[in-house]
Amino acid sequence: MYGLLDNIDSPEDLRRLSPDELPKLCSEIRDYMVECCATNPGHVGSSLGAVELIVGLHYIYNTPEDRIVYDVSHQTYAHKILTCRREAFRDNRKLGGISGFTKMSESEYDAFGAGHSSTSISAALGLEKALRFRGLDSKVVALIGDGALTGGEAYEGLNNAGDTDTDLLIILNDNNISIDQNIGSIHKYLLRITTDPAYNRLKDHVWQKLGEGGFRNFIQKWTRTAKTFFVKNDAGALFSALGFRYFGPIDGNDISQVVGTLAKMRSIKGPKILHAITTKGKGFAPAEEDQTTWHAPGMFDPETGKRIKTDHNGRSRYQDIFGETLLRLAREDSRIVGVTPAMASGCGMNLLAGEMPERFFDVGIAEQHAVTFAAGLAAGGMKPFCNIYSSFSQRAYDQIIHDIALQKLPVVLCFDRAGLVGEDGPTHHGVFDLAAYRPIPNVTIAVPADETELRDMMYTASKAAEGPFIIRYPRGYGRGLDWRSGDFSILEPGRGVLLTPGSDAPVAILALGPFAADALEAVRRSGLSARVYNMRYLKPLDMSIVDEVLASCTTVVTVEDGTVAGGLFGAVSEIVSARGLAVRVVPVGVGDSFVTQGTQEELRDSQGLSVDKLSQLIASISIKK
Repeated sequence: MYGLLDNIDSPEDLRRLSPDELPKLCSEIRDYMVECCATNPGHVGSSLGAVELIVGLHYIYNTPEDRIVYDVSHQTYAHKILTCRREAFRDNRKLGGISGFTKMSESEYDAFGAGHSSTSISAALGLEKALRFRGLDSKVVALIGDGALTGGEAYEGLNNAGDTDTDLLIILNDNNISIDQNIGSIHKYLLRITTDPAYNRLKDHVWQKLGEGGFRNFIQKWTRTAKTFFVKNDAGALFSALGFRYFGPIDGNDISQVVGTLAKMRSIKGPKILHAITTKGKGFAPAEEDQTTWHAPGMFDPETGKRIKTDHNGRSRYQDIFGETLLRLAREDSRIVGVTPAMASGCGMNLLAGEMPERFFDVGIAEQHAVTFAAGLAAGGMKPFCNIYSSFSQRAYDQIIHDIALQKLPVVLCFDRAGLVGEDGPTHHGVFDLAAYRPIPNVTIAVPADETELRDMMYTASKAAEGPFIIRYPRGYGRGLDWRSGDFSILEPGRGVLLTPGSDAPVAILALGPFAADALEAVRRSGLSARVYNMRYLKPLDMSIVDEVLASCTTVVTVEDGTVAGGLFGAVSEIVSARGLAVRVVPVGVGDSFVTQGTQEELRDSQGLSVDKLSQLIASISIKK
């Protein structure tokens, strides 16, 4: 089916091809990606756009002795396919399959693991220095997207690398977009390089005179080279100031130009940057036309590009609940503003951006800045809602402590994708937030059990927050409640609710988030008696509930989709220990290991969080009694 690709099991096989065969190979890789991702969803657009760059790198560089470090690694599918994982790619991101990101334990070709943004330059610099210490002459390349250049760590790496004698190549994969449209002064700077009026006037004039044909193709290649002449002073200014030699821009989707340029640059010593212009979604028309949707489109028809929608029985996504609620609150309170680090559509804040653009701030992939910027807004009398994916909030931990909590500023931090997120795996699971933020003074931590509670906790935060107010909620869909109707309600911080009224069973289940309803269903299935509490808040903890169950129960089960060490289990265990009580506390949640990729259902079951596993646990406890 794939004349060239079927015979390539490693980069060594790739390097046996002639340069004339490479365009066909790139086309086959794209077709294979589309075929696989149509039924096994993944990050389509980024990987389609980076095919030529990755083929060129493995063709010119002697991998794995030469090291390629990828940023985020959304764009690495061609890399996976070319490095002994072509057939394994069919199970990409599945339980037991390969990771959707680079992973050192998975392949010797994965020089450094990545799942978060802006890390590649720092890691590549460290690798290059390590190789020199060991007396090796291997080359090191960092492939970073323009969106990742909004992250501060990228500039820390550039600042350090440019001031050394490192033999490091940085390839800037400039496709003018990350997940949503890129923003900020760096984006405008790069855009100015690639839209220089002098170059474009020449190009338009030449095109009009030449018409179609081979001579026009020749001139087209010549003008790509000429573009560097027209814009080189402007382009080189920033990177030269940081100590790098700048090359480009080149057409990163022209394999002959990529290979020719890399072949020349491999022998150039010192820190250098190659600026490559690519198209996200390249080669698949639907992905080129709607780049935001096709970043991760789900299942689709590989022939037509029509997306296959799953029936969720009218249930709403938590991100849509957040987005609609924020807009509704903003309409009622002129001090409410939204802040997001490049996740406007992913978190639902694009609704606020559409109606009230002056009260919406997309700060780029810059979680630290997002948090401190929100703190400044709060210090100035506004009511900022800062939405960050739970896993990415780890990157702003110091700012949350130092800039918000220490000053007791009323910033509402909404952590989307909390808990086990599914196929993105350990780099994206939001399982550390409960344990990470519970010890911080002045912080409120709210964990809604359903759609209505998320809506009402956002309302509560807008009215009652006296310091940092964290609301964390999962990826995916709610339970199907009618959350749009009815008035807002204040859900008092530190107050939970008993879901099994009248029960005096010696077993109590204290649950956070959607697992409160799951625990209730598990008790029903078991046919046994147990009290089930929806705790609602991890901090402040409802001490009236805790006092009640510790005084009357012999066993307390804590249920949370986070690490049990330090979370709800940690909080209850600390109280039991401090009081010297003979109460057994049984944890259900994530243990002391990184959880792999798989569906949310598979992963929750693996951690004992499915209804079936909870039911079995309840039965085992009751039998022992």
